[in-house]
Amino acid sequence: MISPVCLITPPSTFLLDERVFISLGILRIAAVLERAQVAVEHLDLCGIVNFEEAMRAHAIGTDAKVFGITATTPQMPATYKIARAIREVRPDARIILGGPHVTLVAAARKLEIKAEMPGRACRAFDALTDAFDILVGGDGEAAIFEALRDDAPQYIDADDVDSGLFLTSGLYETVPFPARHLIDVDSYHYTIDGERALSMIAQLGCPFACGFCGGRESAMLRRIRKRSSASIVAEVAHLNEVYGVSGIMLYDDELNVNRDMVFLMHSIADLGEARGVDFHLRGFIKAELFNEEQAIALRRAGFRWILVGFESGSPRILTNINKKSTLEENTRCLRIARANGLKVKALMSIGHPGESMTTVGETKQWLLDEKPDDFDCTVIACYPGTPYYDHAVQTASDVYTYTYPKTGDKLHAYDVDYSIIEDAYKGMPGEYRAFIYTDHLSPDDLVRLRDDLENEVREKLAIPFNAGAPGKRFEASMGQLPGYILRRSHAKQCA
Repeated sequence: MISPVCLITPPSTFLLDERVFISLGILRIAAVLERAQVAVEHLDLCGIVNFEEAMRAHAIGTDAKVFGITATTPQMPATYKIARAIREVRPDARIILGGPHVTLVAAARKLEIKAEMPGRACRAFDALTDAFDILVGGDGEAAIFEALRDDAPQYIDADDVDSGLFLTSGLYETVPFPARHLIDVDSYHYTIDGERALSMIAQLGCPFACGFCGGRESAMLRRIRKRSSASIVAEVAHLNEVYGVSGIMLYDDELNVNRDMVFLMHSIADLGEARGVDFHLRGFIKAELFNEEQAIALRRAGFRWILVGFESGSPRILTNINKKSTLEENTRCLRIARANGLKVKALMSIGHPGESMTTVGETKQWLLDEKPDDFDCTVIACYPGTPYYDHAVQTASDVYTYTYPKTGDKLHAYDVDYSIIEDAYKGMPGEYRAFIYTDHLSPDDLVRLRDDLENEVREKLAIPFNAGAPGKRFEASMGQLPGYILRRSHAKQCA
């Protein structure tokens, strides 16, 4: 008999508010397990301040012998703590780690092994093998069943397209919708222009090679996997019927890399008209691919907002990022959106190779000139799986340097232990930390310039700061976990 499997979403303590978007990847794993009649528990630790205590309390009482955790790189400090909490009370448990961090570290490790130069990625991978029983790279929909086998290897490579475990478009079409019933959906609060909203993912992967972006050497994150428009529309209908929402955030990397996007948008619009539902939609767009036809279709479907990774207002930085879009294309994208009633959130970042006071000033001026409806600006981090990390060379005892080949501009990054450091990604306004520097700007310079940019642009464009919510606390004295933390499926165990 297969015992229940406990799947865990770790907290994201670096975020202003953790209970905004539901983590969907692990809920797809739950869905395929339930379809196979495996009983599933889901422990949702997002926003739980003393999550280690909650983890120990559940591990003591559950019949589950297998605990599966998903984690991005910024979640790894919390994830290590979760694994230790399980070990303290259940030393016999099998702990599986999957998700982006494992996948990206493994991809970077492959490059080092291929070059016969084992380095920090190999060390990071070894640290994972010391802390977790099974590692899964790539999508887990097929790999989870390998990980549950008694004779499972310590590393399962579903990121290898020839492994038989890689999630192709054909397999993606057959995967059940994420098991959102294992989440207390009502405890998540996200709205689009005042309408309650949930998130979904229509397609997987982004084919571009931006230097700061994770997974450029990973098939799981680089290769596009699509579902049919009918499948996507069916999930939109499902969210509307089951959860009563008309707001949906489509969390695809770039919606308009899908050549069928215009047809898809009109199909969603037709669904809304047939049901009498005024959808409120939001999603990501690639600037240089954006055109008038797409804008019209998006607006008809119900899009109120698009998010665009413009990244910089400096032509030189756009080159060094390998962004593939020019400043003129970024400006054109924003103006097309505005002309068609779409609000734009500009996603900006600083700290790229060659970044200077001049280039940061160009980014600030572009925002002030083009006046997006909202924006975000972060100091970038060199995570495993990004070209900035994977193709950097060691230049000092704790410093790695990435050089963009076409310009020779450099980015220097301190060697960060991501099992400890979580705020390399992002922090509360006024509490950012940078672990990178350029030939022109120190880490402190980058933080100061980021803060100054955000303060000035928000003030001049009258864009309010985003407000966060305090984390919820698990009260151990209650003797039980709050209902929004733990949900169990009703699937029967099977042999």
